[in-house]
Parts: sequence; C-alpha cells; structure tokens
Amino acid sequence: MDLGLKDRVYVVTGATRGLGFASARELTADGARVVITGRDEKRAADAAAALGPDAVGAVADNADPDAPARLVATARERFGRFDGILISVGGPAPGAGADNTDEQWQSAFDSVFLGAVRLARTAAAELGEGGVIGFVLSGSVHEPIPGLTISNGLRPGLAGFAKSLSDDLGPRGIRVVGLLPARIDTDRVRELDALSGDAAASRAANESRIPLRRYGTDREFGRAAAFLLSPAASYLTGVMLPVDGGARHGF
Repeated sequence: MDLGLKDRVYVVTGATRGLGFASARELTADGARVVITGRDEKRAADAAAALGPDAVGAVADNADPDAPARLVATARERFGRFDGILISVGGPAPGAGADNTDEQWQSAFDSVFLGAVRLARTAAAELGEGGVIGFVLSGSVHEPIPGLTISNGLRPGLAGFAKSLSDDLGPRGIRVVGLLPARIDTDRVRELDALSGDAAASRAANESRIPLRRYGTDREFGRAAAFLLSPAASYLTGVMLPVDGGARHGF
C-alpha cells in the first residue's frame, strides 16, 4: 500500500529513541523526510545519521517556548516544506499521587502538556490543507496506569485538547490524530516493569492481560504512526488509536 508519504516533511519530537525514533524510521522508510529532535545534540545527530539523508537532527526541549517556530523553520530550510508534526515526549516521573512533588508536576506540565500545546498551535498556524498534527499519548487517556500518577493526570487533558483542536482545524483540511501506546517493548516500558522489583514477573503478568499475549514492537507502533500521519488516512481526524494488542476492552 502506498501511503503517499514520498517527499512529505514532518517534525518528530522526542525522536532520538523509543517510539519517536520508531515513528521517524517508518516515515523515512516510506519516503518522507523528517526533522527529529532531542535534548542532547550528539544523540540527535546520531539518530538522524542512523535514518539516513532524509533526516536531520535538531536540539530542542518541548518545554522551550522558542522551539516550535525554530523546528518549523528548520523543516522548511532543510527540506523546503512542512506537512505535519508528531509530538512525542518522554514519560514523566513515576510515583503515587501522595509522593510526586510540585517540581515533578511542574516539569511534566511544561514538557508533556504545555509544550505539546505550543507545538500544536504553531504547527496549526503554519500548515495548509492536507497537514496533520499527531500526538503520542498513552493508554492512560482511558484508564489510569498504576504508579504513573502524573501521566494519568496530564495525558487525558491533552487528548481533550487534541479533540478540540481537530474540530477547530477540520474546516481548513488539517487533521489532528493521537496514538495511545500501552505495553510496547521499549526502554521506558522495561524500566516501568523493573519498578516492581521483578521485571520478568511483571512482564509475564502484563502479557497475560493482553489478548495478543505479548508486548508490541516499536516497529509496529511506528507503522501505525506513519499511517495516521499519511495521506492514506486523509479522512481520519479527532481519533485516538489504541496501540495495545487489544488490552483496552471498551470501544
């Protein structure tokens, strides 16, 4: 299936590893060009080099108010156009509701929530018909995840913002979509499994609750992201796609 990605240009934030990198890899594999971001210059450059000539690395922190305009400008300067953005950010600090500090909440709000809102607003002002704004959120949008109170608090609100934005931008032909990963086999998820003290047992217990009886791969997630961002999904907007092996039982 031709996704129609050839020569389209996307910004993918938080893409030096994990789900952001996997998404950028699948976009470039189908012919797109990407600006990938990370907070460390060397890691951003190394990740872009791993993707080849259709990728460029840029240093950016989602919490930086100046980052959105700079990233859109980089896309246009390096590749001549800007067709969309996938907003991904590392998960906030784990912890129970009584344990997380004000500082942890503020840091997460600035990067996970407000930073994403700024990126989306800037993209919306710069995109034309056929443009797309994507969010990498979490299964916690629908159901809280034990031990991730900050994420449980912020991700649903961001999903609500994304849905509202899809209504606002739909008449301009700009789509807004979200992905809700659950247990995807990444460093972040392996770290969460280890919090229990027995990572193998935690993983086995989690897999037993997934209808497909396994964690997803980053490549599977990346393919889902590439499809949602592509012209092949041109009539999909305002949707939140669970990428969870069937773990969510509601509709």
